[in-house]
Amino acid sequence: MPVNITSIKTSSNGVWQGDNPLDYAFPLLIVQITVVLFVSRSLALLFKPLRQPKVIAEIVGGILLGPSALGRNKSYLHRIFPSWSTPTLESVASIGLLFFLFLVGLELDLNSIRRSGKRAFSIAACGISLPFVSGIGVAIVLRKTVDGADKVGFAQFLVFMGVALSITAFPVLARILAELKLLTTRVGETAMAAAAFNDLAAWILLALAIALAGNGADGGDSKSPLVSVWVLLSGAGFVAFMMVVISPVMKRVAQRCSAENEAVNEVYICLTLACVMVSGFVTDFIGIHSIFGAFVFGLTIPKSGNFAERLIERIEDFVLGLLLPLYFASSGLKTNVTKVLNDEIFAILVLMALFTTFITTPLVMAIYKPARGIATKTIRKLGDMSSHSKDKNVVDQLRVLACIHGPSNIPSIISLIESTRSTKTSLLKVFIMHLVELTERSSSIIMVQRARKNGFPFFNRFNRDQWYNRLAGAFQGYSQLGRVIVRSTTAISSLSTMHEDICHVAEEKRVTMIILPFHKHWRMEVDEENENEEHEVLENAGHEWRAVNQRLLKNAPCSVGVLVDRGYGLESKNVGPDGTVTQRICIVFFGGPDDREALELGKKMAEHPAVAVTVVRFVEQDGGLTGNNFVLRQTPNKSTEENYSFSIAKMNRQKEQELDEKAMEEFRSKCGETVKYIEKGSSNVVEEVIVIGENGDYDLIIVGKGRFPSTMVAQLAEREAEHAELGPIGDILTSSIRHKMVSSVLVIQQHDVALTEDSPMYKVKVHDENVAEVSSNRHEISIANDNVV
Repeated sequence: MPVNITSIKTSSNGVWQGDNPLDYAFPLLIVQITVVLFVSRSLALLFKPLRQPKVIAEIVGGILLGPSALGRNKSYLHRIFPSWSTPTLESVASIGLLFFLFLVGLELDLNSIRRSGKRAFSIAACGISLPFVSGIGVAIVLRKTVDGADKVGFAQFLVFMGVALSITAFPVLARILAELKLLTTRVGETAMAAAAFNDLAAWILLALAIALAGNGADGGDSKSPLVSVWVLLSGAGFVAFMMVVISPVMKRVAQRCSAENEAVNEVYICLTLACVMVSGFVTDFIGIHSIFGAFVFGLTIPKSGNFAERLIERIEDFVLGLLLPLYFASSGLKTNVTKVLNDEIFAILVLMALFTTFITTPLVMAIYKPARGIATKTIRKLGDMSSHSKDKNVVDQLRVLACIHGPSNIPSIISLIESTRSTKTSLLKVFIMHLVELTERSSSIIMVQRARKNGFPFFNRFNRDQWYNRLAGAFQGYSQLGRVIVRSTTAISSLSTMHEDICHVAEEKRVTMIILPFHKHWRMEVDEENENEEHEVLENAGHEWRAVNQRLLKNAPCSVGVLVDRGYGLESKNVGPDGTVTQRICIVFFGGPDDREALELGKKMAEHPAVAVTVVRFVEQDGGLTGNNFVLRQTPNKSTEENYSFSIAKMNRQKEQELDEKAMEEFRSKCGETVKYIEKGSSNVVEEVIVIGENGDYDLIIVGKGRFPSTMVAQLAEREAEHAELGPIGDILTSSIRHKMVSSVLVIQQHDVALTEDSPMYKVKVHDENVAEVSSNRHEISIANDNVV
């Protein structure tokens, strides 16, 4: 039975007065929005491993909620999505679409289109011509095979089908290019410019199709062909007015809201949002869809400066998170679209759009495979600097790439970098990289365009962002002497490929060591309600950031240090006997390449007048191996996150011990009495290490990852790992189970191509006579023999 829409009330009086909220417009709208968001977000999680944009989940969600699936239950459809609620739902959804196209205009940089010029125009012409012609062919076939298709006007049907098959999903393309690190390359700029030309032509043709719709079809009033001409001329005049008159006005507004003026006047924001609505009304008045006006207005806003970014920050979450899903979902709920399409053709077009969008990302990634990572891996480690610095004519330059997630990482990074500043003959060059996850937010695309050049992050020496200012301020006095140089950049990438950005910068800037923040960060908070008692608070960035560290440890072109921060740089300062503020550093040495690299870093720190270095060396007690021969065997069925991984490269254990002795001898001879040296036995390694981490005598403990383990470290292979990527000793010092660790930890991994291949292993105890037999497998490490097999 038809419902008189004018009789529908906005809100109910409540169930206690006998009203059903679902019979009223606003409560029903709330239920509809909630259902749409729940379904679309759930589908987005399912599609995320397939690397599909959220629009796919939103359209599929609408189809599932509509007559194609759940809507087959008529009681559900008439209760949750009754026909009388359609105008309200579509009106709210259209507002979301209006502002979404405004955001698309904000993302589009016209300068990149001008740079691409004729090439992009030619590509766009070819890219739209073939699909458009194919669309016309499809339209002719559909008119002959689908019942009711021939009732629609022939001209408008051909144009509409051609546009449907030739239009480009511009925002989806931008995110695909950004994820592939192609957005700021020449290829990416050309693709974006071509897509912009493509969209412009498609919107003009769509306006033509809408103008033609109703030209006598379905018994409607016949319209003069001149109507289409007037629509196109009016649209061209609107675009010209926006570019000639409105664009300079918005440029002045953007200048008033530049970085120098931190507070943005709310009047400018409100007027800009109102102009979006007015632009949409004008194009709708002309006869073109209102979203075209919002899109053109977005183009008039300058992309330089902070105004565009602040606009996006104000509206994108509300529009993209709440309103836009309603529009795409309502597409699936519709059963009739104007005089142009019937139900069957609309279903065909929706499925076509889903299929083409779905295959875009896998197809681009399969066809275009640019060079990734490092062409030639050069060994870069602190040990090379020691041998290199023997030449007195060479300036000892330490280059460090320090990565940060946010402001909480800055104090610890400052303290660590300051401790590595050594003699007056050395130069410290610091590259700070702010790691930002690429999301589907429009602001991410704007940030990518600003922070990337030729596909990768770049360092702008004239850019004075917050990271540069805080770090430069910490080194201000020393940098004036020309001994410290600080550069900053931002890496915006999907977390699955973030390590590629870091490796590229490390290779390009020839850094010696990369410093990574651990994905967990401990800090102390004061409880004012409980007698100012301090308690520890754990902040966890998440498993995906942990995976970034794991991938970088495997692919880094130089040595890597993972910094586990427990308030390093924030704790009360330690004053030495002469009144100087000191950092207390402890180096725990067991032996092996990673531990030797930690010792090399200790050499740098020992030269700093305000750093007190202590070396704790664990030595094997006499007879420690008697009756305790074992091998480490590969565990292919166990997770690398639950078991420690050790190198399976063939190495001479006797030679490694000699290198350990030589490194320690050189360290002690160079540092002399400035370093405190302690030797410990190996009766209970775990307890001894825990004591070092708990006693509070040290601000920072430096350990090697131990990929080629000493006998004492190898015995820890049977421990259940909590943070396996830190190695056994680093994991013990970081573990939060049953222990009260107070010192921050730096886990060092030396860059050595011989140690890159590793595997999770477990300990197998054997008798002396059959050690060789058990360790015949290549993926086993024999602790009792002289060689590692």
